[in-house]
Amino acid sequence: MTTGTDLRMMTAKELTRIVLNKEELFILDVRNESDFNDWKIEGERIEVINIPYFELLDGADPALDKIPNGKKVLVVCAKEGSSQFVAEQIVEAGRSDVFYLQGGMKSWSEHLEPVKIGDLKDGGSIYQFVRIGKGCLSYMVVSNGEAAMVDTLRMTDVFESFAQENQLQIKHTIDTHLHADHISGGRTLADKVGATYWLPPKDAEEVVFNYSKLDEGHAITVGNTKINIQPVYSPGHTIGSTSLIVDDQYLLTGDILFIESIGRPDLAGKAEDWVGDLRNTLYNRYKELSNDLIVLPAHFGKVSELGDSGKVFARLGDLYQKNPGLNIRDEAEFRRTVTENLPPQPNAYQEIRQTNMGKIQPTDEEQREMEIGPNRCAVHDK
Repeated sequence: MTTGTDLRMMTAKELTRIVLNKEELFILDVRNESDFNDWKIEGERIEVINIPYFELLDGADPALDKIPNGKKVLVVCAKEGSSQFVAEQIVEAGRSDVFYLQGGMKSWSEHLEPVKIGDLKDGGSIYQFVRIGKGCLSYMVVSNGEAAMVDTLRMTDVFESFAQENQLQIKHTIDTHLHADHISGGRTLADKVGATYWLPPKDAEEVVFNYSKLDEGHAITVGNTKINIQPVYSPGHTIGSTSLIVDDQYLLTGDILFIESIGRPDLAGKAEDWVGDLRNTLYNRYKELSNDLIVLPAHFGKVSELGDSGKVFARLGDLYQKNPGLNIRDEAEFRRTVTENLPPQPNAYQEIRQTNMGKIQPTDEEQREMEIGPNRCAVHDK
């Protein structure tokens, strides 16, 4: 879509491909400084600067000498309007190859990019849905025309469309824990497609809706080819956190273990109570599992965790070698690491928890506002 001679619109999907393909891009972010410092677009070859919109109301001159020649330029704001205005000023000043982000950072926050992680032994597949702007990850386990969703995000229409395009029936939606950084779409999706919604019972003591108990020792089967999803109780991020072993190949760790960090235990106000559980899960429970399991977390914190095509995964044995959170031998030091000097808590995390319990029912727009910003579920995501 073209709005002027040299001004073009860029979609969140197009921006995602630039990030994942590690292409060059110069971003002028015109949000206010505090919003920019809280959360911005990042990529391996992306250069980003912040000049607030109010400094550019009288023209783009303050920005022109900072924009390099010969680079694709993207102007970004919260919702779109301000960035389009500034981008037009830059074009009028004679610059070319200038874009504004359609839907602004709200659109960036909500875009989901599906990537195939791999095949299952009996002909099935597992897909990862990368919410690149917020660092959230959902999974679809597929076998013989059936599917199970894990840690379903709020944008359930994406999963419905994917299932329809691939002639899949979603039979199960599973949350590994009660989320505090984003609003779960698991129950909503289950209601829409007639699936069973699973939640760890120790995280469900305050929920006001019916659910099926995600208990260790209970296998959930997907398809006729018996692709088992085996729950493994793994507390620490929450008291009910439960990991999933899929097809004896993949370990879906929820928010307990990430690629470059570990989960934080404080989002329910129970850091001192849960730090022992966290250490036991990471240093004992997971140690009993096969080193060859492929770890698939519910979040990533940094673009460095994105692999080929945007995939986020690692072999469990390799994480025990490289992940700093798995190599703190002294228990007192571990306790300090996960309870002190933590990054800020996610935006509106208390209201998000209340929403995921079913206690409050915010509107769609209120849900978008609640989720603005990074996920901040890891100890080291600062």
